[in-house]
Amino acid sequence: MPFIDLDAIDLRILNALQSDGRLTNQELADQVGLSPSPCLRRVRRLERDGFIRTYRAVLERESVGLSLTVFVEIKVEKHSRDNAQALQQALAAMPEVVACHMVSGTADFIAEIVVANLKAYEKFLTEKLLVLRMIGDIRSNFALTRVKSDAVLPLTHLKREAERREPDC
Repeated sequence: MPFIDLDAIDLRILNALQSDGRLTNQELADQVGLSPSPCLRRVRRLERDGFIRTYRAVLERESVGLSLTVFVEIKVEKHSRDNAQALQQALAAMPEVVACHMVSGTADFIAEIVVANLKAYEKFLTEKLLVLRMIGDIRSNFALTRVKSDAVLPLTHLKREAERREPDC
């Protein structure tokens, strides 16, 4: 795990930008209690150091015609590093796969698939997943209701350490 060198102001910046990545530098500076120049320097440092990976719009799935979410449990056929890596690469290349995790338990991977409808999922399953030789088994779990997604990361575990640091504006 990389060394995390964040103070309380850095955490306020990260929390504010997670909630609204479209804040202007002036609005962000006002929220975190800095003047604009030091605020912008901190944001640039957080970007450079990899704390902020990207900025993007989060679209409403149903509004863009993607109303079916399927959580797919995948078992790798003949467990090997090569099969696992090949599967990871194949899943990462599929735009319908919006999230994927290697897991422990009954499956090797869990992928979150977003498609328009059941017919689109059937096509995805038969034309993209079932053709992959490194897959041994697939279980599909259909989401009935989305309770929470696209949430901000909880940074409270960093708060105590950051509060001990003297802010460096």
